[in-house]
Amino acid sequence: MIAHTVYKNKNSSEWVTFVHGAGGSSSIWYKQIRAFQKHFNVLLLDLRGHGESKPTFKNEFKQRYTFQSIAQDVHEVINHLKIESSHFVGISLGTIVIRQLAEMHPNRVKSMIMGGAILKMNFRSQILMRLGNIFKYLLPYLLLYRFFAFVIMPKKKHKQSRLLFINEAKKLYQKEFIKWFKLTAEINPVLRWFRQVEINIPTLYVMGDEDYMFLPSVKQVVEKHNKTAELFVIENCGHVVNVEQPNQFNVEVISFLKSKA
Repeated sequence: MIAHTVYKNKNSSEWVTFVHGAGGSSSIWYKQIRAFQKHFNVLLLDLRGHGESKPTFKNEFKQRYTFQSIAQDVHEVINHLKIESSHFVGISLGTIVIRQLAEMHPNRVKSMIMGGAILKMNFRSQILMRLGNIFKYLLPYLLLYRFFAFVIMPKKKHKQSRLLFINEAKKLYQKEFIKWFKLTAEINPVLRWFRQVEINIPTLYVMGDEDYMFLPSVKQVVEKHNKTAELFVIENCGHVVNVEQPNQFNVEVISFLKSKA
């Protein structure tokens, strides 16, 4: 089972589960824990190979990871903790994991908060992925990761987010990085399906106005999925909204979750 940490609130029966992105860990939510625990029970996860979820003997022999298998890891934890349903908060690639979980087990997902959501790989990001696939066995993975982090979060004020993710990525093993990177091969068909199909779960997208790679496609999807989806755009903010503008992120998300509780 993947590593997880629980922060209980004895006055609440509501759960909020946080899912980080590729190369991160549960530590990226450090600016959220205290604020959210005032209102909810909080569950933090380290996805396989990240943080305290060290590569297992079983996973060593898996040639490739899938979004289904990673979402199933999350489902295993909430089953273990006997959580009937939870609100889910994700960042970056974590938003894809949450949406995949909602496809597989919709009754376990009360609402979805999609921070720095990835709904479409634009031309630039697809070129990046192709370059990464070419060089993933040739270059040290941290060099690739630094490059990607800089392209996605290019501004000087995004430096804190970049460094946080790069420092967490240092804890990954090269083999593990390559397995996660290979997930990009299945990302386009998965995202195409998510863009087409509106799932009947309240969803709040929280995006930075400087998240130039991913914000345009999120705007289009929210217009199309207008029965269930809302968009909140944070000004002067890049991709990692919960780190760059934590106060605004916390206030907006907690308000949304309390309205759905």
